[in-house]
Amino acid sequence: MVEDDATIADFVSKGLSESGFAVDVATDGEKGVELAVKGTYDAAIVDVMLPRLDGLALIDRIRARGIHTPVLILSARRTVDDRVKGLQAGGDDYLTKPFAFAELLARLQALIRRSTGQTEPTRLSLGDLSLDLLSRRAERAATPIDLR
Repeated sequence: MVEDDATIADFVSKGLSESGFAVDVATDGEKGVELAVKGTYDAAIVDVMLPRLDGLALIDRIRARGIHTPVLILSARRTVDDRVKGLQAGGDDYLTKPFAFAELLARLQALIRRSTGQTEPTRLSLGDLSLDLLSRRAERAATPIDLR
């Protein structure tokens, strides 16, 4: 995630961590490019208005280096022209601030699914134990287990 607003970065990274994602955070565009070049990521969340290098220039640089990581642009810029510029700059999706975390998570999961060509399982099972990841319900031998 490349976001210079510490409150948003903390909120999103905590939410993604609780949803099972490992999250790296950069606070400016140059550091975002460094992370993208050094690591391999399932997806990136990039703000447009960043210090040192704006988000659209960041996307342009990583695309020029052959990095095809799906990018979700997260921005306070909300006009149609802004969204079109973001998508034409190489972004794969665009979400405006303020946003609902549930929508950000759903869009991120959809980007990852499309980029890998695989669907995420919605149910995990081992023997008679099962966990529904959408409803967050667990059962053993068809008997519900109360989760906290």
